[in-house]
Amino acid sequence: MSEKKGNQNIAIIGGTGKEGKGLAYRWAKAGYRITIGSRSAEKAAQAANEVDQLLGQAKAVVGMENPAAADQADLVVLTVPFTAHRDMLALIKPHVQGKILVDVTVPLVPPRVTRVQMPPAGSAAQEAQEILGSEVRVVSAFQNISYEHLLHDEPVECDVLVCGNSKSARAEVLALVKAAGLVGWDAGALDNSVVVEGMTSILIGINKQFNVESAGIRITGVPREL
Repeated sequence: MSEKKGNQNIAIIGGTGKEGKGLAYRWAKAGYRITIGSRSAEKAAQAANEVDQLLGQAKAVVGMENPAAADQADLVVLTVPFTAHRDMLALIKPHVQGKILVDVTVPLVPPRVTRVQMPPAGSAAQEAQEILGSEVRVVSAFQNISYEHLLHDEPVECDVLVCGNSKSARAEVLALVKAAGLVGWDAGALDNSVVVEGMTSILIGINKQFNVESAGIRITGVPREL
């Protein structure tokens, strides 16, 4: 990473859900400064307190309204439902210029969440890039990880595919993947996110077939870091 963990502030926008809190927990435990963003400052503070309790530390994570959280962050992570994707991007656009934005959003369209349904831009991450402009380095990651595991100190048997048009931005996000205790792979340009995002609907379908919550993907045939 270009900065020491203790100096880098990660804002998780829409971070009051299980996935946002799970990532907050793992990164805070790894030594990053974490801000959870929400539409409500009260809900953001409550979520931050829940993560603090898991960490056993007071005020290790802070909560703010989304624009303020994005503005003061060095790197921004977006964990919102697809229905809120465009509006949230428009809201935080002035606050993320010149930064990396990690888009975790999957374009699920209820009730048929097991069917791949991509937006006109090609993928949620490509939609984010269109809305935010060229000064923001959008990276797609973490879509296939089951949030059920993130809030617990347990291994996650699912790899993270990282897509983005900036190689250096992908490298920074891969370092965050590793800090979260996960295995990440450079999956190339942002266009490739269409495959990664679409895979989530397939995994949801597999979960339903086998009555499980953690179907995932793993890259095989190449050396893995221990």
